[in-house]
Amino acid sequence: MRGSDDRSEGLFSYVSCEARVPAGHPLRAIRAIVDEALEVLSAEFEGLYARVGRPSIAPEKLLRSLLLQAFYSIRSERQLMEQLDYNLLFRWFVGLSMDAAVWDVTVFTKNRERLLAGDVATKFLAAVLGQPRVAALLSDEHFSVDGTLIEAWASMKSFRAKDGSGPPPGPGRNGERDFHGEKRSNETHASTTDPDAQLFRKSRGQAAKLAFMGHALMENRHALVVDVRLTAATGTAEREAAVAMVEAIPGRHRITLGADKAYDTRDFVAAMRELAATPHVAQNTANRRSAIDGRTTRHPGYLVSQRIRKRIEEVFGWIKSSAGLRKTRHRGIRRVGWMFTLTAAAYNLIRLPKLLAPT
Repeated sequence: MRGSDDRSEGLFSYVSCEARVPAGHPLRAIRAIVDEALEVLSAEFEGLYARVGRPSIAPEKLLRSLLLQAFYSIRSERQLMEQLDYNLLFRWFVGLSMDAAVWDVTVFTKNRERLLAGDVATKFLAAVLGQPRVAALLSDEHFSVDGTLIEAWASMKSFRAKDGSGPPPGPGRNGERDFHGEKRSNETHASTTDPDAQLFRKSRGQAAKLAFMGHALMENRHALVVDVRLTAATGTAEREAAVAMVEAIPGRHRITLGADKAYDTRDFVAAMRELAATPHVAQNTANRRSAIDGRTTRHPGYLVSQRIRKRIEEVFGWIKSSAGLRKTRHRGIRRVGWMFTLTAAAYNLIRLPKLLAPT
């Protein structure tokens, strides 16, 4: 049964959380946007819960709590519950009264899994972007795309042969395992702790890591994230995800898509042109011929796209440094993808109050 989202105060409380939060605090503007989006999702929440039974944690409170975890770089859900117990600002944002009991961390995690099953993170991002005052900020013609590695919650020691061959780790809780000089690949090996993770390196000279690959589509007017995907880390994942995200853009009007050198391939450029997207891709002329001709690179719109597309690095920088997804705390591509989408929505929420403020 779905829990109630009522904001009832204690009978004998002499001070409310509302009175403790300054009128100009940034979270006030953010909570107004979040509450409007959650109201849109109310019907979606109804379908995730039974009509009878013991009330669970309200899904609205779950999502507000997870947003706080991203906003304030809280490294675990256990620490999040600790903060909710004594932090009045957090209680106010989530919707807990001064006297309300904080949930056990295992109960919180179990209830979060229900939101994962309903793909709520993607719907929440869409609900935020769908608000009329937010939609007015978005460009529907000019976009940028890029990808980044999200390190998996799995060690290199867990990357073992699928057929069970190879020496086991040494004795002890964290036994030694010497794999230097051993040939290992995703075809013959897999992680025992997170089989969805892939061994991958972003570029030459960098260490290979067990990772996933996150992808973001940004509109160029105000650099807000409009779509995100998380895939296995492969050499073609960035371009495949970009094609899927461009296909999902509403309408079939002409658009531009800024991207870095990794997208300069003939197949990708041809796919973009079939989708009525002008590929403003940086030329990759290292040991081969670029798929982008000189006429495109001299166009003023191309130069603007190449300058603005770099702002997508700000998205990945915030997600990794502040939201704590440089190395994920979750296992499995579905869970990691859910959190990646929610933190992308959190990034938009951080930026929206300033963009919506009257000038």
